[in-house]
Amino acid sequence: MLEVSGLTTAYGEISALREANLSVGSGEVVGLIGPNGAGKSTLLNTVAGLLVPRVGRVEFKGRDVTGRPPEELLKAGLALVPERRRIFVDLSVEENLRIGGVTVPAAERGDLLDEMAELFPVLRDKWTTSAGYLSGGEAQQLAIGRALMSRPQLLMMDEPSLGLAPILVDTVFELIEALRAQGRTLLIVEQNASRMLEVADRAYVLRSGQMVAEGTGTELQSDERLFDLFVGNRPSG
Repeated sequence: MLEVSGLTTAYGEISALREANLSVGSGEVVGLIGPNGAGKSTLLNTVAGLLVPRVGRVEFKGRDVTGRPPEELLKAGLALVPERRRIFVDLSVEENLRIGGVTVPAAERGDLLDEMAELFPVLRDKWTTSAGYLSGGEAQQLAIGRALMSRPQLLMMDEPSLGLAPILVDTVFELIEALRAQGRTLLIVEQNASRMLEVADRAYVLRSGQMVAEGTGTELQSDERLFDLFVGNRPSG
């Protein structure tokens, strides 16, 4: 579904991503892990059209979409849940969700709202609440729900567990498992590497803007060298 080839993206003279290659197949959950500043968010933002690469190619569903604007990619079926959620705090939960559905026919949005209410029961109980009053975990669920309202074929998430309490991190990963069970295709940047590798079909490791490893979640979990070098010391016990 997604093929990234030789992608290099820079901020001025600083290359944040260098010749990155990555693929995501239909129905896969693919993780992107690595230390802070490795270029993970840069890669997602480049794929989503928020950044234009210096060189390289992004193919989505077999079509070259390199540098295409975000609104075009959203209509094509590629949605991004941004880092730190970026919800509209002055609007209600329902209004945030409806904004996410602007690319689908109006007649279908009611059914989509019903789907979101079933998938996120905590939001169903706060339909008319201003999003600014939500907890961090609720706001993250709203951000994911807003992206799902566009009926994406590929859903990308940037640090979905960032800043959440441990019990809410569990909620996020339970949601990822639920989306996998629905057959969704997911590309997820996640700082909590151990949890990401538990749910990922495959994962890539980025360091200093370059891909340094890839494999199944199980393979990378069992590679002590990679885990210690790029993620951090494995907890004992």
